[in-house]
Amino acid sequence: MPGRSVKNQRKPRADALRNRDRLLAAAKAVFSAGGPDASLEVVARRADVGIGTLYRHFPTREALYEAVYRHEVEQLGELAEQLKGEASPVEALRLWLRSNVEFVATKKGMSAALALAAQANSELMAFSYDRLTKAVGALLDRAVAAGEIRGDVGPEDLLRALIGMCYLHDQPGWQASVVRLLDVFVDGLRVRGDAGSRPGKAST
Repeated sequence: MPGRSVKNQRKPRADALRNRDRLLAAAKAVFSAGGPDASLEVVARRADVGIGTLYRHFPTREALYEAVYRHEVEQLGELAEQLKGEASPVEALRLWLRSNVEFVATKKGMSAALALAAQANSELMAFSYDRLTKAVGALLDRAVAAGEIRGDVGPEDLLRALIGMCYLHDQPGWQASVVRLLDVFVDGLRVRGDAGSRPGKAST
């Protein structure tokens, strides 16, 4: 009987966690797409839960937006740690910056309400800035130490460049354009042994 009681107590918590994860994934997809269909009802349907379940986890639209935002920032922090062990320094940096394009797309889709949440909770912006700066800083330091990326740029420079590229592009398909520009940007930061040579110039 005690074992059954514990089981009965744990199952709702596990179900609640699964529902919360499904809601966050659905909200990310819906908000990234933006447009008139970016409603809480659509989020609930996509997560295959009732609207009441959504409101039990996230009582306001702003609460859902903030949860999605925090979740995305945490995932980007974890991705940076993962890439340090799985990719070369330059490719790790490139892949992390590319992943941020999807994050910014989600952020764009909830910009108005997120701005309200940020005004009410300055800790949210401080948290995201600190987490993202540390994540890209670790990848940048690794690439600079390997002699593959120039050392006169900082993590703040990379984040500013990334945000600038994302918010200057707002037409359909903008993500693909930004990813292409990021590749050009990262290649421009690389240290090359033949940096002094020019196309068409004969080597001596």
